[in-house]
Amino acid sequence: MKNLRPDLNGVIAIDKPRDWTSADVCRLLRKLSGGAKIGHAGTLDPLATGVLVLCFGRATKRIPDLMDGQKRYTATVDLANRSPTDDLEGELEPVGVDQPPARDDVEKALESFTGPIMQIPPAHSAVWVDGKRAYHLARAGENPDIKARPVVIESIEILEYEWPRLVLDVRCGKGTYIRSLARDVGLELGTGGVLAGLVRTESSGFTLDQCADLSDLEPEGAVERAVLASAGADTPG
Repeated sequence: MKNLRPDLNGVIAIDKPRDWTSADVCRLLRKLSGGAKIGHAGTLDPLATGVLVLCFGRATKRIPDLMDGQKRYTATVDLANRSPTDDLEGELEPVGVDQPPARDDVEKALESFTGPIMQIPPAHSAVWVDGKRAYHLARAGENPDIKARPVVIESIEILEYEWPRLVLDVRCGKGTYIRSLARDVGLELGTGGVLAGLVRTESSGFTLDQCADLSDLEPEGAVERAVLASAGADTPG
């Protein structure tokens, strides 16, 4: 789309609402800004909420650098179920266990997922497999052959644990799938592992308390004011 607002350049962060895609947010703000060039620095799944960093105009050149920044999430994992999508979008399959794992068992399992690790993205993800998106193949009933790839998880901390609900604070690098982490933690424990909730609390130096709500940007001129204010201030990165 042609950039109808070449004067609008800057970086802002919004708290992405649940059930919105990152592309949905970009489309709305492009419309509200009168056709500005816009891109996001790291997608969020529709069921996730939290920090979505948006770049306008010339600032879109910063997207690769911003995507390299650390991400932080609050992830809620359901250990009693599995799902083909590794989250609540797929049909849940209950998993029976003889004895729920103790907190010490969970902490020990999490140790194997910190640092540089190899991770297989979810079958229902946007990674390319033989020239097609994996989720297209999965939705067609195929089992996409997705290769493990290196990611870095800086730290994982248990915030809450009461079977089967596990809440984690995760700091990680780019390319990490929290859905895959939920799945793999469950496999390590011999339980289910479904991502039941996800909030991105930090992305590329922006924190949740720095984010605007979409409703804040709907009044006429609000997007422009937010972007111009960010361009005149020190922004992360």
